Amino acid sequence: MGAGTAQRGACLLISGKVRKNMEFVVFAGVLLLLFIFMIVQELIQTKNQEKLFKKYLRENYGKEPPKEYSLERFARLGSYLERHKEEKQLDDITWNDLGMDEVFRRIDRTYSAAGEEYLYYTLRNISCGREALEHLEEVVNWLQEQENIKVRIQLLMKRLGHLGKYSLYDYLDNLDYLGERSNRKIVLGNLLYLPFLLLLFVQPAMGTIGIVLCMLWHIMTYFREKKVIEPYIISFAYVLRLIDVCEELEKQKIPVYRRELDELREALKSLRELRRGAYWVMAGNQGKIGGNPLDILADYLRMILHLDIFQFNRMLEKLRKKTGQVETMLAITGYLDMAISVGGFRKSLEGYCIPKLEEDTEKAFLHMKKGWHPLLSQPVKNSIRADRGILLTGSNASGKSTFLKMVAVNAVLAQTIHTCAAESYHAPIFQIFSSMALRDSMENGESYYIVEIRSLKRILDAAGEWRTPVLCFVDEVLRGTNTVERIAAATQILIRLAESGTLGFAATHDIEMTELLKEYYDNYHFEEVIRDGDILFPYQLLPGKASTRNAIRLLQMMGYEEQIIKKASGQAENFLKTGKWINTPAAISEGTT
Repeated sequence: MGAGTAQRGACLLISGKVRKNMEFVVFAGVLLLLFIFMIVQELIQTKNQEKLFKKYLRENYGKEPPKEYSLERFARLGSYLERHKEEKQLDDITWNDLGMDEVFRRIDRTYSAAGEEYLYYTLRNISCGREALEHLEEVVNWLQEQENIKVRIQLLMKRLGHLGKYSLYDYLDNLDYLGERSNRKIVLGNLLYLPFLLLLFVQPAMGTIGIVLCMLWHIMTYFREKKVIEPYIISFAYVLRLIDVCEELEKQKIPVYRRELDELREALKSLRELRRGAYWVMAGNQGKIGGNPLDILADYLRMILHLDIFQFNRMLEKLRKKTGQVETMLAITGYLDMAISVGGFRKSLEGYCIPKLEEDTEKAFLHMKKGWHPLLSQPVKNSIRADRGILLTGSNASGKSTFLKMVAVNAVLAQTIHTCAAESYHAPIFQIFSSMALRDSMENGESYYIVEIRSLKRILDAAGEWRTPVLCFVDEVLRGTNTVERIAAATQILIRLAESGTLGFAATHDIEMTELLKEYYDNYHFEEVIRDGDILFPYQLLPGKASTRNAIRLLQMMGYEEQIIKKASGQAENFLKTGKWINTPAAISEGTT
């Protein structure tokens, strides 16, 4: 009986253990299935998002981009440009005069920070040469024909994405600020656990206390160290995404981009090792507690063993030696993103032309047929055949400044993205300058006139220094000074530009200059039409000098007192008759001396 009881007890004990084991297996199985379900759900969601994005890309390619830019991010678009300065780039004055920030926004259809920065660099690199422009043309055209590959590249660029308000180049430049970072402290700190682990087998209580104290010390020092490296973890994540994207890019067969893809493969060879152990640095959303059990466990292991800081230091040492390869990869990916953006911009235009550009010529000329400004929704198209300088006259608001900007912007686009908003464009590759939308410099304590003459001096200097033809645009020459000296000085400046071979486009209200400069500049003008007591502007360029004025008429239309209008008209008429200004009430009212 005793033996039977013992046997039954043993059976119950075994069955209990089996039941517990089964419960554990079932629990583990449920957890595993839940984990698999979460992964599958995430994969399905990602796949659906990609499918929707592909559809969006196909349906919206060529439409105006709905992108928004933060001021901080826009300020950092020049980071790639700063590291690849050329002697002959579009300078800040000209960029701002022509409103090129808005032109950039109009063109930009990139999906990565690398693409944005490369597009910005491209739009300022006006001296890249005909060979580089022809290569861009090949790449743009090929991508337009291969829609599936184009969409695949756009998906990769979307995956690469942005870095917030900063550029990766900012982070790469700042790597040196971290100084030398050794893992010696981390290794020694982790070795402190060893004696307390051994003590567990002899005095469990003391061993446990020692381990807990070590953990607390590690956690306290962890957050201090993590705060130092956290800004750089963002850049490491971007570099790792860049590596992933480049690995996909190198698989694409793009015959017109073969040389660049070969360079990409070479750069990748030395950067793949950065991914070893990267999970400990990147997982857990940069230090925030994860949502699933494995991430939570990994987060605690990071805190008590400093695993992510250890791996960060290793990656930092490698990355410092490989910044050149990272920049190569950024340029190659950014170029493709930019090229797709150029194709989209072309498709958004009602029409465009491929410019005919001359190289190695000192003759300055510009022939454009039916050109318009790409920022205008309902533009008036104008043609110009300039074999020497152009002097524009015309009434206020008649279209002089817009015409200057239209020609200048098309010249820039011709030399940077090989695209013109025109029926045809033929010119040499110019150095392009402007002096149009200047302001007083409060920062430097300079008046408008000083700012203006500095701006004009840089154009004169460029005309004398470079063999490359210079194209310049000047709106209201020397408007910041008195009439007599303005006409005298402006005339001599424009003559000097013409004698140096510069092709100048200048606008003025000083009709006297049309006679003074007729041996050097061709006269064109814009005029207004008076209809039903209203002033209308056709914005059509006409040959010859302006013969009408509207400044006083505009005062009348804006509701100024009749007395002001009458007396101003009298003074103006008298000056035109006699060449003298008067200010006696009787003479003013009669318009005579």
